Amino acid sequence: MKKASLIIQDIQNNVYNDTFLDIYVDQEQLEHQKSRYVQAIEKFIDLYGDQEVSIYSTPGRSEVCGNHTDHQHGEVLAAAINLDIIAVVAKDDTKIKILSDDYDIEAIHIDDLTLRENEKESSEGLIRGILARFQQLQYKIGGFVGYMTSDVLQGSGLSSSAAFEVMIGTILSGMYNDMKVDPVTIAKIGQYSENVYFGKPCGLMDQCACSVGSLIHIDFKDNENPIVEKINVDFPRFHHSLCIVDVHASHADLTEDYASIPEELKEVDHFFHQEYLRDVDEKEFYEHLTEVREAVNDRAVLRAIHVFKENKRVQQAVQSLKQEDFDTFKTIVKASGESSFKYLQNIYSNHYVGQQAVSLALALSEDLLGAHGVCRVHGGGFAGTIQAFVEDDYVEAYKQGIEKYFGEGSCHILKIRKYGGMKVID
Repeated sequence: MKKASLIIQDIQNNVYNDTFLDIYVDQEQLEHQKSRYVQAIEKFIDLYGDQEVSIYSTPGRSEVCGNHTDHQHGEVLAAAINLDIIAVVAKDDTKIKILSDDYDIEAIHIDDLTLRENEKESSEGLIRGILARFQQLQYKIGGFVGYMTSDVLQGSGLSSSAAFEVMIGTILSGMYNDMKVDPVTIAKIGQYSENVYFGKPCGLMDQCACSVGSLIHIDFKDNENPIVEKINVDFPRFHHSLCIVDVHASHADLTEDYASIPEELKEVDHFFHQEYLRDVDEKEFYEHLTEVREAVNDRAVLRAIHVFKENKRVQQAVQSLKQEDFDTFKTIVKASGESSFKYLQNIYSNHYVGQQAVSLALALSEDLLGAHGVCRVHGGGFAGTIQAFVEDDYVEAYKQGIEKYFGEGSCHILKIRKYGGMKVID
Protein backbone atom coordinates (compact mmCIF):
# COMPACT_ATOMS: atom_id res chain seq x y z
CA MET A 1 0.00 0.00 0.00
CA LYS A 2 1.09 3.53 -0.75
CA LYS A 3 0.24 6.87 0.73
CA ALA A 4 -2.62 8.57 -1.03
CA SER A 5 -0.48 11.51 -2.20
CA LEU A 6 2.02 9.15 -3.86
CA ILE A 7 -0.77 7.42 -5.78
CA ILE A 8 -1.88 10.83 -7.08
CA GLN A 9 1.64 11.39 -8.37
CA ASP A 10 1.69 7.98 -10.03
CA ILE A 11 -1.64 8.65 -11.76
CA GLN A 12 -0.45 12.03 -13.01
CA ASN A 13 2.77 10.38 -14.25
CA ASN A 14 0.73 7.88 -16.31
CA VAL A 15 1.76 4.85 -14.23
CA TYR A 16 -1.77 3.42 -14.28
CA ASN A 17 -2.77 4.30 -17.86
CA ASP A 18 -2.75 0.67 -19.01
CA THR A 19 -4.75 -0.35 -15.95
CA PHE A 20 -7.44 2.26 -16.62
CA LEU A 21 -7.66 1.33 -20.30
CA ASP A 22 -8.00 -2.33 -19.37
CA ILE A 23 -10.83 -1.60 -16.93
CA TYR A 24 -12.78 1.08 -18.79
CA VAL A 25 -12.27 -0.24 -22.35
CA ASP A 26 -12.37 3.19 -23.93
CA GLN A 27 -9.38 5.36 -24.86
CA GLU A 28 -11.60 8.43 -24.72
CA GLN A 29 -12.31 7.69 -21.04
CA LEU A 30 -8.65 7.73 -19.99
CA GLU A 31 -8.19 11.37 -19.03
CA HIS A 32 -11.62 11.51 -17.42
CA GLN A 33 -10.87 8.48 -15.24
CA LYS A 34 -7.44 9.79 -14.24
CA SER A 35 -8.99 13.08 -13.16
CA ARG A 36 -11.83 11.27 -11.40
CA TYR A 37 -9.46 9.04 -9.40
CA VAL A 38 -7.26 12.00 -8.43
CA GLN A 39 -10.29 13.98 -7.22
CA ALA A 40 -11.49 10.99 -5.19
CA ILE A 41 -8.09 10.57 -3.54
CA GLU A 42 -7.87 14.29 -2.77
CA LYS A 43 -11.30 14.08 -1.16
CA PHE A 44 -10.11 11.14 0.94
CA ILE A 45 -7.07 13.15 2.09
CA ASP A 46 -9.33 16.07 3.04
CA LEU A 47 -11.49 13.74 5.13
CA TYR A 48 -9.00 11.38 6.72
CA GLY A 49 -5.48 12.64 6.05
CA ASP A 50 -2.70 11.34 3.81
CA GLN A 51 -2.82 7.65 4.79
CA GLU A 52 -1.84 4.44 3.03
CA VAL A 53 -4.83 3.49 0.91
CA SER A 54 -6.25 0.94 -1.50
CA ILE A 55 -8.64 1.77 -4.35
CA TYR A 56 -11.48 -0.50 -5.44
CA SER A 57 -13.96 -0.47 -8.34
CA THR A 58 -17.35 -2.11 -8.82
CA PRO A 59 -19.32 -1.78 -12.08
CA GLY A 60 -22.97 -1.22 -12.77
CA ARG A 61 -24.80 -3.79 -14.83
CA SER A 62 -27.12 -4.09 -17.76
CA GLU A 63 -29.63 -6.87 -18.46
CA VAL A 64 -28.98 -8.04 -22.04
CA CYS A 65 -31.55 -10.82 -22.43
CA GLY A 66 -33.99 -12.47 -20.06
CA ASN A 67 -36.60 -9.80 -19.40
CA HIS A 68 -38.67 -10.72 -16.30
CA THR A 69 -37.50 -14.33 -16.25
CA ASP A 70 -35.59 -14.32 -12.96
CA HIS A 71 -38.67 -14.29 -10.68
CA GLN A 72 -39.91 -17.38 -12.55
CA HIS A 73 -36.61 -19.21 -11.85
CA GLY A 74 -35.61 -18.68 -15.46
CA GLU A 75 -32.39 -17.70 -17.22
CA VAL A 76 -30.74 -14.31 -17.70
CA LEU A 77 -27.84 -12.84 -19.66
CA ALA A 78 -26.38 -9.74 -18.01
CA ALA A 79 -23.28 -7.62 -18.46
CA ALA A 80 -20.98 -5.46 -16.37
CA ILE A 81 -20.54 -1.97 -17.81
CA ASN A 82 -17.81 0.66 -17.68
CA LEU A 83 -19.71 2.93 -15.31
CA ASP A 84 -18.65 2.17 -11.77
CA ILE A 85 -18.28 3.07 -8.13
CA ILE A 86 -14.73 3.72 -6.99
CA ALA A 87 -13.71 3.68 -3.35
CA VAL A 88 -10.54 5.03 -1.73
CA VAL A 89 -10.16 3.24 1.62
CA ALA A 90 -7.83 2.78 4.57
CA LYS A 91 -8.04 0.27 7.43
CA ASP A 92 -9.76 1.17 10.69
CA ASP A 93 -9.80 -1.06 13.76
CA THR A 94 -13.34 -0.53 14.93
CA LYS A 95 -15.72 0.81 12.32
CA ILE A 96 -16.73 1.34 8.70
CA LYS A 97 -17.13 5.05 7.95
CA ILE A 98 -17.88 6.21 4.41
CA LEU A 99 -18.71 9.43 2.64
CA SER A 100 -20.43 8.49 -0.62
CA ASP A 101 -20.26 11.49 -2.94
CA ASP A 102 -22.07 14.04 -0.78
CA TYR A 103 -23.97 11.50 1.33
CA ASP A 104 -22.48 11.02 4.79
CA ILE A 105 -23.13 7.42 5.86
CA GLU A 106 -23.17 6.95 9.62
CA ALA A 107 -20.36 4.87 11.10
CA ILE A 108 -21.08 1.15 11.56
CA HIS A 109 -19.16 -0.41 14.44
CA ILE A 110 -18.04 -3.94 13.65
CA ASP A 111 -18.82 -5.21 17.16
CA ASP A 112 -22.54 -4.40 16.79
CA LEU A 113 -24.10 -6.23 13.86
CA THR A 114 -27.62 -6.66 15.22
CA LEU A 115 -30.46 -6.09 12.77
CA ARG A 116 -32.01 -2.65 13.34
CA GLU A 117 -35.50 -1.83 12.10
CA ASN A 118 -34.66 1.88 11.88
CA GLU A 119 -31.91 1.05 9.32
CA LYS A 120 -34.29 -0.56 6.85
CA GLU A 121 -33.91 0.93 3.34
CA SER A 122 -30.62 2.60 4.31
CA SER A 123 -26.95 2.32 3.34
CA GLU A 124 -26.16 1.77 7.02
CA GLY A 125 -28.42 -1.28 7.04
CA LEU A 126 -26.75 -2.70 3.93
CA ILE A 127 -23.26 -2.32 5.44
CA ARG A 128 -24.27 -3.87 8.76
CA GLY A 129 -25.95 -6.77 6.94
CA ILE A 130 -22.90 -7.47 4.78
CA LEU A 131 -20.63 -7.49 7.85
CA ALA A 132 -23.03 -9.82 9.66
CA ARG A 133 -23.20 -12.24 6.75
CA PHE A 134 -19.42 -12.27 6.32
CA GLN A 135 -19.16 -13.21 9.98
CA GLN A 136 -21.88 -15.87 9.73
CA LEU A 137 -19.98 -17.48 6.83
CA GLN A 138 -16.80 -17.40 8.95
CA TYR A 139 -14.93 -14.87 6.85
CA LYS A 140 -12.77 -12.28 8.58
CA ILE A 141 -14.21 -8.81 9.06
CA GLY A 142 -12.76 -5.46 10.00
CA GLY A 143 -13.25 -1.77 9.61
CA PHE A 144 -12.22 0.87 7.14
CA VAL A 145 -12.70 4.55 6.41
CA GLY A 146 -13.26 5.68 2.87
CA TYR A 147 -14.62 7.96 0.21
CA MET A 148 -16.78 6.59 -2.62
CA THR A 149 -17.92 8.21 -5.81
CA SER A 150 -20.24 6.74 -8.41
CA ASP A 151 -21.06 7.40 -12.04
CA VAL A 152 -23.59 4.53 -12.16
CA LEU A 153 -26.77 6.35 -13.10
CA GLN A 154 -29.47 6.35 -10.42
CA GLY A 155 -32.85 5.00 -11.51
CA SER A 156 -31.50 3.86 -14.88
CA GLY A 157 -31.80 0.14 -14.39
CA LEU A 158 -28.00 -0.11 -14.15
CA SER A 159 -28.16 -1.27 -10.55
CA SER A 160 -26.36 1.31 -8.45
CA SER A 161 -27.56 -0.33 -5.19
CA ALA A 162 -26.16 -3.75 -6.12
CA ALA A 163 -22.87 -2.13 -7.10
CA PHE A 164 -22.69 -0.55 -3.63
CA GLU A 165 -23.34 -3.89 -1.91
CA VAL A 166 -20.71 -5.62 -4.02
CA MET A 167 -18.26 -2.80 -3.30
CA ILE A 168 -18.53 -3.30 0.47
CA GLY A 169 -18.10 -7.06 0.06
CA THR A 170 -15.13 -6.66 -2.29
CA ILE A 171 -13.34 -4.29 0.11
CA LEU A 172 -13.85 -6.74 2.99
CA SER A 173 -12.54 -9.52 0.77
CA GLY A 174 -9.49 -7.48 -0.21
CA MET A 175 -8.63 -5.99 3.17
CA TYR A 176 -9.25 -8.96 5.42
CA ASN A 177 -9.50 -12.11 3.27
CA ASP A 178 -6.69 -11.77 0.69
CA MET A 179 -9.28 -11.28 -2.11
CA LYS A 180 -10.28 -14.93 -1.69
CA VAL A 181 -14.03 -14.51 -1.23
CA ASP A 182 -15.60 -15.86 -4.41
CA PRO A 183 -17.44 -13.19 -6.50
CA VAL A 184 -20.68 -15.23 -6.49
CA THR A 185 -20.44 -15.52 -2.71
CA ILE A 186 -20.02 -11.73 -2.49
CA ALA A 187 -23.14 -11.38 -4.66
CA LYS A 188 -25.12 -13.71 -2.38
CA ILE A 189 -23.95 -11.76 0.68
CA GLY A 190 -25.20 -8.54 -0.97
CA GLN A 191 -28.55 -10.17 -1.71
CA TYR A 192 -28.82 -11.41 1.88
CA SER A 193 -28.18 -7.93 3.23
CA GLU A 194 -30.69 -6.34 0.87
CA ASN A 195 -33.35 -8.94 1.75
CA VAL A 196 -32.83 -9.08 5.52
CA TYR A 197 -31.20 -5.83 6.70
CA PHE A 198 -32.44 -3.44 3.98
CA GLY A 199 -35.85 -5.07 3.85
CA LYS A 200 -36.28 -5.37 0.11
CA PRO A 201 -36.95 -8.67 -1.67
CA CYS A 202 -34.68 -8.99 -4.70
CA GLY A 203 -33.19 -11.63 -6.96
CA LEU A 204 -29.51 -12.27 -7.50
CA MET A 205 -29.00 -11.07 -11.06
CA ASP A 206 -27.89 -7.54 -10.24
CA GLN A 207 -25.37 -8.49 -7.60
CA CYS A 208 -23.93 -11.33 -9.72
CA ALA A 209 -23.39 -9.15 -12.76
CA CYS A 210 -21.71 -6.43 -10.70
CA SER A 211 -19.53 -8.90 -8.80
CA VAL A 212 -18.48 -11.35 -11.53
CA GLY A 213 -18.02 -8.95 -14.46
CA SER A 214 -18.05 -9.43 -18.23
CA LEU A 215 -21.11 -11.13 -19.69
CA ILE A 216 -22.65 -13.72 -17.42
CA HIS A 217 -25.30 -16.35 -17.95
CA ILE A 218 -27.33 -17.07 -14.81
CA ASP A 219 -29.68 -20.02 -14.45
CA PHE A 220 -32.07 -19.52 -11.51
CA LYS A 221 -33.63 -23.00 -11.55
CA ASP A 222 -32.31 -23.45 -8.01
CA ASN A 223 -32.73 -19.92 -6.73
CA GLU A 224 -30.66 -20.59 -3.62
CA ASN A 225 -27.75 -21.87 -5.69
CA PRO A 226 -27.98 -20.33 -9.16
CA ILE A 227 -25.60 -21.51 -11.84
CA VAL A 228 -23.44 -18.56 -12.89
CA GLU A 229 -21.37 -18.89 -16.05
CA LYS A 230 -18.99 -16.18 -17.17
CA ILE A 231 -18.97 -15.84 -20.94
CA ASN A 232 -15.37 -15.18 -21.86
CA VAL A 233 -15.76 -13.22 -25.05
CA ASP A 234 -13.63 -10.41 -26.41
CA PHE A 235 -16.48 -7.95 -26.79
CA PRO A 236 -14.44 -5.05 -28.26
CA ARG A 237 -13.66 -7.10 -31.37
CA PHE A 238 -17.36 -6.93 -32.31
CA HIS A 239 -17.03 -3.12 -32.64
CA HIS A 240 -20.33 -2.35 -30.97
CA SER A 241 -21.19 -0.11 -28.04
CA LEU A 242 -24.00 -0.50 -25.55
CA CYS A 243 -26.21 2.58 -25.42
CA ILE A 244 -28.69 3.26 -22.62
CA VAL A 245 -31.25 5.95 -23.39
CA ASP A 246 -33.09 7.65 -20.53
CA VAL A 247 -36.59 8.50 -21.78
CA HIS A 248 -37.25 10.72 -18.74
CA ALA A 249 -40.50 9.02 -17.84
CA SER A 250 -41.44 8.78 -14.18
CA HIS A 251 -41.48 5.46 -12.30
CA ALA A 252 -44.02 6.94 -9.88
CA ASP A 253 -47.33 5.12 -9.56
CA LEU A 254 -46.09 2.11 -11.51
CA THR A 255 -45.91 -0.34 -8.62
CA GLU A 256 -49.16 -2.02 -9.68
CA ASP A 257 -47.87 -2.43 -13.25
CA TYR A 258 -44.63 -4.06 -12.11
CA ALA A 259 -46.43 -6.27 -9.62
CA SER A 260 -48.96 -7.43 -12.21
CA ILE A 261 -46.30 -9.41 -14.10
CA PRO A 262 -45.27 -11.86 -11.33
CA GLU A 263 -48.86 -11.91 -10.01
CA GLU A 264 -50.36 -12.94 -13.35
CA LEU A 265 -47.59 -15.44 -14.04
CA LYS A 266 -48.20 -16.90 -10.58
CA GLU A 267 -51.81 -17.55 -11.58
CA VAL A 268 -50.57 -19.58 -14.55
CA ASP A 269 -48.10 -21.39 -12.30
CA HIS A 270 -50.81 -22.32 -9.83
CA PHE A 271 -53.10 -23.63 -12.59
CA PHE A 272 -50.44 -26.30 -13.12
CA HIS A 273 -49.86 -26.70 -9.36
CA GLN A 274 -46.41 -25.14 -9.55
CA GLU A 275 -44.81 -22.11 -7.92
CA TYR A 276 -42.70 -21.01 -10.89
CA LEU A 277 -43.14 -21.15 -14.64
CA ARG A 278 -39.74 -22.84 -14.93
CA ASP A 279 -41.40 -25.99 -13.52
CA VAL A 280 -44.39 -25.87 -15.88
CA ASP A 281 -44.13 -28.15 -18.91
CA GLU A 282 -44.41 -25.94 -22.01
CA LYS A 283 -46.07 -28.66 -24.07
CA GLU A 284 -48.67 -29.19 -21.35
CA PHE A 285 -49.22 -25.40 -21.22
CA TYR A 286 -50.20 -25.30 -24.88
CA GLU A 287 -52.30 -28.46 -24.60
CA HIS A 288 -54.38 -26.81 -21.87
CA LEU A 289 -54.32 -23.30 -23.31
CA THR A 290 -58.13 -23.03 -23.56
CA GLU A 291 -58.58 -23.94 -19.90
CA VAL A 292 -55.74 -21.62 -18.85
CA ARG A 293 -57.41 -18.70 -20.65
CA GLU A 294 -60.66 -19.40 -18.84
CA ALA A 295 -58.93 -19.73 -15.46
CA VAL A 296 -56.73 -16.61 -15.68
CA ASN A 297 -56.76 -14.09 -18.55
CA ASP A 298 -55.27 -13.59 -22.00
CA ARG A 299 -52.56 -11.17 -20.87
CA ALA A 300 -51.31 -13.70 -18.32
CA VAL A 301 -51.18 -16.31 -21.09
CA LEU A 302 -49.25 -13.96 -23.37
CA ARG A 303 -46.81 -13.14 -20.57
CA ALA A 304 -46.22 -16.83 -19.96
CA ILE A 305 -45.53 -17.33 -23.68
CA HIS A 306 -42.92 -14.56 -23.43
CA VAL A 307 -41.16 -16.23 -20.49
CA PHE A 308 -41.09 -19.66 -22.16
CA LYS A 309 -39.57 -18.17 -25.31
CA GLU A 310 -37.30 -15.74 -23.48
CA ASN A 311 -35.55 -18.52 -21.57
CA LYS A 312 -34.75 -20.18 -24.89
CA ARG A 313 -33.52 -16.87 -26.30
CA VAL A 314 -31.08 -16.49 -23.41
CA GLN A 315 -29.61 -19.90 -24.22
CA GLN A 316 -29.39 -18.97 -27.91
CA ALA A 317 -27.75 -15.64 -27.12
CA VAL A 318 -25.14 -17.35 -24.94
CA GLN A 319 -24.39 -19.88 -27.66
CA SER A 320 -24.07 -17.22 -30.35
CA LEU A 321 -21.56 -15.27 -28.22
CA LYS A 322 -19.52 -18.40 -27.54
CA GLN A 323 -19.39 -18.96 -31.29
CA GLU A 324 -18.55 -15.26 -31.83
CA ASP A 325 -21.61 -14.92 -34.04
CA PHE A 326 -22.56 -11.35 -33.19
CA ASP A 327 -25.12 -10.98 -35.97
CA THR A 328 -27.16 -13.82 -34.50
CA PHE A 329 -26.72 -12.35 -31.05
CA LYS A 330 -28.19 -9.03 -32.24
CA THR A 331 -31.12 -10.83 -33.86
CA ILE A 332 -31.89 -12.49 -30.54
CA VAL A 333 -31.64 -9.19 -28.61
CA LYS A 334 -34.10 -7.64 -31.09
CA ALA A 335 -36.46 -10.60 -30.71
CA SER A 336 -36.29 -10.25 -26.93
CA GLY A 337 -37.37 -6.63 -27.21
CA GLU A 338 -40.20 -7.43 -29.61
CA SER A 339 -41.47 -10.13 -27.27
CA SER A 340 -41.43 -7.72 -24.33
CA PHE A 341 -43.51 -5.29 -26.39
CA LYS A 342 -46.04 -7.77 -27.81
CA TYR A 343 -46.37 -10.47 -25.18
CA LEU A 344 -44.92 -9.34 -21.85
CA GLN A 345 -46.45 -5.87 -22.41
CA ASN A 346 -44.16 -3.91 -20.08
CA ILE A 347 -43.51 -0.98 -22.43
CA TYR A 348 -46.19 1.36 -21.09
CA SER A 349 -48.75 1.41 -18.32
CA ASN A 350 -52.35 0.54 -19.06
CA HIS A 351 -53.25 3.19 -16.49
CA TYR A 352 -51.54 5.95 -18.47
CA VAL A 353 -51.98 4.98 -22.11
CA GLY A 354 -51.25 8.53 -23.25
CA GLN A 355 -47.72 8.30 -21.80
CA GLN A 356 -45.63 6.02 -23.97
CA ALA A 357 -42.10 7.40 -23.87
CA VAL A 358 -40.48 3.94 -23.98
CA SER A 359 -42.60 2.94 -26.99
CA LEU A 360 -41.65 6.17 -28.73
CA ALA A 361 -37.94 5.72 -27.96
CA LEU A 362 -38.03 2.23 -29.46
CA ALA A 363 -39.88 3.39 -32.58
CA LEU A 364 -37.49 6.29 -33.13
CA SER A 365 -34.46 4.11 -32.43
CA GLU A 366 -35.50 1.52 -35.00
CA ASP A 367 -35.73 4.25 -37.63
CA LEU A 368 -32.46 5.86 -36.59
CA LEU A 369 -30.52 2.60 -36.39
CA GLY A 370 -31.68 0.83 -39.53
CA ALA A 371 -29.05 -1.87 -40.12
CA HIS A 372 -26.57 -0.25 -37.69
CA GLY A 373 -27.93 -1.74 -34.49
CA VAL A 374 -30.80 -3.18 -32.46
CA CYS A 375 -32.81 -1.96 -29.48
CA ARG A 376 -35.01 -3.30 -26.68
CA VAL A 377 -36.61 -2.24 -23.43
CA HIS A 378 -34.12 -2.19 -20.56
CA GLY A 379 -34.91 -3.63 -17.15
CA GLY A 380 -38.33 -3.68 -15.54
CA GLY A 381 -40.00 -1.56 -18.21
CA PHE A 382 -43.01 0.80 -18.25
CA ALA A 383 -40.67 3.79 -17.87
CA GLY A 384 -36.96 4.45 -17.41
CA THR A 385 -34.60 3.38 -20.17
CA ILE A 386 -34.10 1.49 -23.41
CA GLN A 387 -31.01 -0.39 -24.52
CA ALA A 388 -29.35 -0.39 -27.94
CA PHE A 389 -26.34 -2.24 -29.34
CA VAL A 390 -24.91 0.15 -31.92
CA GLU A 391 -21.99 -0.13 -34.33
CA ASP A 392 -19.08 1.92 -32.99
CA ASP A 393 -18.86 3.94 -36.20
CA TYR A 394 -22.54 4.88 -35.92
CA VAL A 395 -22.75 5.61 -32.20
CA GLU A 396 -22.37 9.37 -32.46
CA ALA A 397 -24.98 9.59 -35.22
CA TYR A 398 -27.43 7.59 -33.09
CA LYS A 399 -26.65 9.64 -29.99
CA GLN A 400 -27.24 12.92 -31.78
CA GLY A 401 -30.42 11.60 -33.39
CA ILE A 402 -32.08 10.22 -30.28
CA GLU A 403 -31.07 13.20 -28.11
CA LYS A 404 -33.04 15.49 -30.42
CA TYR A 405 -36.12 13.88 -28.92
CA PHE A 406 -35.11 13.09 -25.34
CA GLY A 407 -32.65 15.86 -24.58
CA GLU A 408 -28.91 16.34 -24.38
CA GLY A 409 -27.23 13.75 -22.19
CA SER A 410 -30.08 11.25 -22.41
CA CYS A 411 -28.00 8.73 -24.41
CA HIS A 412 -25.19 7.07 -22.46
CA ILE A 413 -22.54 5.31 -24.55
CA LEU A 414 -21.15 2.37 -22.59
CA LYS A 415 -18.80 -0.55 -23.02
CA ILE A 416 -19.00 -4.00 -21.52
CA ARG A 417 -16.14 -4.43 -19.09
CA LYS A 418 -14.52 -7.74 -18.25
CA TYR A 419 -14.04 -7.12 -14.53
CA GLY A 420 -16.53 -7.20 -11.70
CA GLY A 421 -15.69 -6.01 -8.20
CA MET A 422 -11.92 -5.57 -8.05
CA LYS A 423 -8.95 -3.95 -6.35
CA VAL A 424 -7.53 -1.37 -8.79
CA ILE A 425 -4.60 0.07 -6.83
CA ASP A 426 -2.96 -1.21 -3.67
